[in-house]
Amino acid sequence: MKTKFILLFTILLLSFSGNSFAQAPDDCAISLSYFTEPAKIKNYEAALPHYEKLIKECPGYHIAIYQYGVKMFEYFVEEKGDKSKVNDLIQAWELRLQNFPDQTKEGDVLSTIAQIKYDNNIGSKAEQFKAFDEAFKKDPENFTSGKSLYAYFSLAVDLHNEGQKDLQDIFNLYDVVIDKIDTEKNSLASKLTPLMDKEEAGTALTDKEQRAKDVYENNLGVYATVEGSVNGKLGQLADCDNLIPLYNKDFENKKTDVNWLKNAAGRLSAKDCDDPLFFKLVQELHNLEPSAESAYYLGKLAEKDGKASTALEYFNQAADLQTDKSKKASIYYSIGENYRKKGSYGTARNYYNKMLEVKPSAGMAYYKIGTMYADSANNCGTTVFEKRAMYWLAADMMDKAARVDGTIAGNAKAAASSYRARAPQASDIFSEGMAGKTVKFNCWVGGSVRVPNL
Repeated sequence: MKTKFILLFTILLLSFSGNSFAQAPDDCAISLSYFTEPAKIKNYEAALPHYEKLIKECPGYHIAIYQYGVKMFEYFVEEKGDKSKVNDLIQAWELRLQNFPDQTKEGDVLSTIAQIKYDNNIGSKAEQFKAFDEAFKKDPENFTSGKSLYAYFSLAVDLHNEGQKDLQDIFNLYDVVIDKIDTEKNSLASKLTPLMDKEEAGTALTDKEQRAKDVYENNLGVYATVEGSVNGKLGQLADCDNLIPLYNKDFENKKTDVNWLKNAAGRLSAKDCDDPLFFKLVQELHNLEPSAESAYYLGKLAEKDGKASTALEYFNQAADLQTDKSKKASIYYSIGENYRKKGSYGTARNYYNKMLEVKPSAGMAYYKIGTMYADSANNCGTTVFEKRAMYWLAADMMDKAARVDGTIAGNAKAAASSYRARAPQASDIFSEGMAGKTVKFNCWVGGSVRVPNL
């Protein structure tokens, strides 16, 4: 009996021997409750001791530990200004990723940690850049923060200016970052477009749809700002004065390298560098590997020489060969511009719409269509009222341009306002008895517009 009693006492002692053993699930649940209840009402001072106990004794119990933990340390750091808690904030993100990888987006967490280090000047610029670089390379799909994309690129340029990175490295990263921004913008625009179309058709959005629309438009604006900042940071590094010597220097050694030729020709084309080097690059590229890129550049050269028909042939070849959506959109834009300048507005619109099919965030396509509508006002309608009604359609196109592409939003909004001022006003609608009626267009524009009710 005495032996049984000692054995039972030993078991009980081991069961309640403090922190030497992990807590039982029920104990973790109690500790979690002690932590989350004050955390929910932002009483973080009371919550903190329970958080510290949880990460020691129940680190994998529930993801809420880290969801509230992050909010708690963000409060201490950002609202209370307690910089001593920055490392705790980083640790909270790291522990979430470590303990709940299936419920955590790695790229999002790693880029967030890198941003915290950047914002709080933790480590050297090289170390900060490495943190962003590792985050992007490990999980580019979930590295979506516009702020972090800019910091990533900005640090690279700073390191180049300090002699720690080659100029070509900067150009390579620029391509990667701009491509990522394009991807995110296109994803948002493809979700926004059906909602714009629904509104345009006169159907009211649900509350949920309106909230989603607001989010899409806001985020598109953010990415447009980031894109502008990235281009601004690149600045004079990508000017013709830098590009031409760089590529001239390497031309003889690189002229059989197709990828190098594509990149070099692409940069010179983007900057409209008027130099014999561009022709040499394109010719070498087309000789080595006739492709969408080489056909496109030959089209640009023909266009520059005033050979519109030849340019159009090359552009159509390029469009047929190109598989990259962003590049295909640029080709469709060039074809659309070719037809627009010749006055073939209907065909131009077809190509602008093709551009939107592959790149929904291409606000410039809407902008050009709106411009053509406005330019056609005098040719679409039999009465002055009908002709001026065309400006409503033109303004609607400008509104779409502003919504999907923040880089041209200012110009598009100004154009929309100008066009609406030229459209029939309330007095015109009243005197003509047109309120609520539909105006049909029998010119190349086609379609119709509903006159506003007074």
